[in-house]
Amino acid sequence: MFKTVLIVLAVLIAGVLVLAATRPDTFRVERSTRIHAPPDRVFALINDFHRWQAWSPYEKKDPGMKRAFSGNPNGAGAAYAWDGDRNIGAGQMRITESVPTSRVALSLEFARPFKGHNQVEFTLQPKGGATEVTWAMHGPSPYIAKVMGLVFDMDEMIGEDFENGLADLKAVAEH
Repeated sequence: MFKTVLIVLAVLIAGVLVLAATRPDTFRVERSTRIHAPPDRVFALINDFHRWQAWSPYEKKDPGMKRAFSGNPNGAGAAYAWDGDRNIGAGQMRITESVPTSRVALSLEFARPFKGHNQVEFTLQPKGGATEVTWAMHGPSPYIAKVMGLVFDMDEMIGEDFENGLADLKAVAEH
């Protein structure tokens, strides 16, 4: 009996590991909103890490986290590092591309709780009297992330943060 249970358990574990191996090697999470403000006002809030405390959902998760700014004050070359509690971890991001009123691209490095390297981009498009803002993150999906993805939906977890951040960005930009 014990031997049968062990065999069934081993087959189940092997099945989960094989299933995880079939998942995509990359991921992408994206959310959009329409903000009733001109693109230059929205762009200024995204292009300057000093202004992220007003709208970033990650700033609210650990208001006491340590922050360090370096490089340019804003735009390409601006950098921001954080070290927070277990909810926020530690890492750094750097603006790699800044196209006034239309695009901000970031390199995002996580040091804790898991190491990771992702790309983030904000795109802004004028739509009538409003600005369509899209926040996207993409990067590699290592094997451990594939296994975790069988239990946790990355799109839902990060997507909810993006939705909250875009709602706060909208509130700040429209105020």
